[in-house]
Amino acid sequence: MKILITGGCGFLGTNLAGYLTNHGYEVRVLDNLSTAFPSWKNDKSAPDSRLPKIDLLEGDMRDRETVENAVAGINAVIHLAALTSVVESVDNPGATWEINVGGTLNLLEACHQHDVQRFIFASSNAVAGEQLPPIDENKIPQPLSPYGASKLAGEALCSAYWHSFGIKTFSLRFANLYGPFSDHKTSVIALFLQWIREGKPLIIYGDGEQTRDFVHADDVCQAIHLSLKSDGPFGEVFQIASGKETSVNDLVRALNKVTGKETELIYQPERVGEIRRNYSDISKAGRLLGFEPEIELVEGLKNLW
Repeated sequence: MKILITGGCGFLGTNLAGYLTNHGYEVRVLDNLSTAFPSWKNDKSAPDSRLPKIDLLEGDMRDRETVENAVAGINAVIHLAALTSVVESVDNPGATWEINVGGTLNLLEACHQHDVQRFIFASSNAVAGEQLPPIDENKIPQPLSPYGASKLAGEALCSAYWHSFGIKTFSLRFANLYGPFSDHKTSVIALFLQWIREGKPLIIYGDGEQTRDFVHADDVCQAIHLSLKSDGPFGEVFQIASGKETSVNDLVRALNKVTGKETELIYQPERVGEIRRNYSDISKAGRLLGFEPEIELVEGLKNLW
């Protein structure tokens, strides 16, 4: 199979491109390089041996002609590209909607026109909003941010294109990802590791008792690979996570254990649009896709450190 990964030069995309290449897939990537892992931008002058061999198209998924060219000859699309910052979405809802919803619609329509049969959409737990955890697929979405709302709209488009046009869609709601190629990211684990390396205090927004479900990039790649091979059900949503609840304070304790460093903590006011408690019930993905996360948090942090 020949796979198109949008956003394939970012953190998860780089991991996924390598994972699928190692499993025998031919990979094409569409990326505007705005949030790419830095080595992709420098590849011509200073090749990074860790980067997989791919067919890279530089371009924007909001451009119809670019998207048409990207999907030509493709068997399946894995749509990772998006504006992913909750905070930025609150500051600029219009750009978030234009990229995350408009871009997804462009891709689905191009798939319809080019007879691409399978479409895997990277959604988010931000769709669910503030719910009594664990979050499962049956809870009524209540997004707290424009980012969460844009991902909910993407899920709805995937459902519509399955029922209207027969494109075999999967919407995978990812929890908080971490793993290799995340040095440039502003997610909590990437930032904390950077600050620990630099000897800086860790800034925690709120009291640190807010919880997240931290899932390793390799486990998410496993879930995407299973979706490429699955016989369905199509047009549905799946929670992809570790299934375990971890507070930010617990994360700090794990990082202290892994790094052997006791870091200073600075607590700041909590940020608008962020969820208090969040972790997932992954039983549906286990039952219907065969998904089973393999990497425990401490193990994953140790390898990343």
